[in-house]
Amino acid sequence: MRIYGLKACDTCRKAAKALPAADFVDVRETPLEAGQVARFLDEFGEALVNRRSTTWRGLSEAEREKPPEVLLAAHPTLMKRPVIEADGALHLGWGKDVQAALRV
Repeated sequence: MRIYGLKACDTCRKAAKALPAADFVDVRETPLEAGQVARFLDEFGEALVNRRSTTWRGLSEAEREKPPEVLLAAHPTLMKRPVIEADGALHLGWGKDVQAALRV
């Protein structure tokens, strides 16, 4: 199991605490590869881009028009977090649905 997120993110820390056996990947320290971003976008689409973040609010209108894969490569903090990979399946966020799916 692998958790993709940010060490400074409270939600990511909650997920990591509840899933102690999972490997944690800080996307700021270890940027996602293009293939990983493509796979996440195939699974979650536009929901992968966190449009409520301070990073998003700081972008110009021209930057916001860029494709999601370009935005996420340039600004890893725009990714909605955490993305959890478990047994080949991907989960986005740390809501009750994800916790139930992971039996936490």
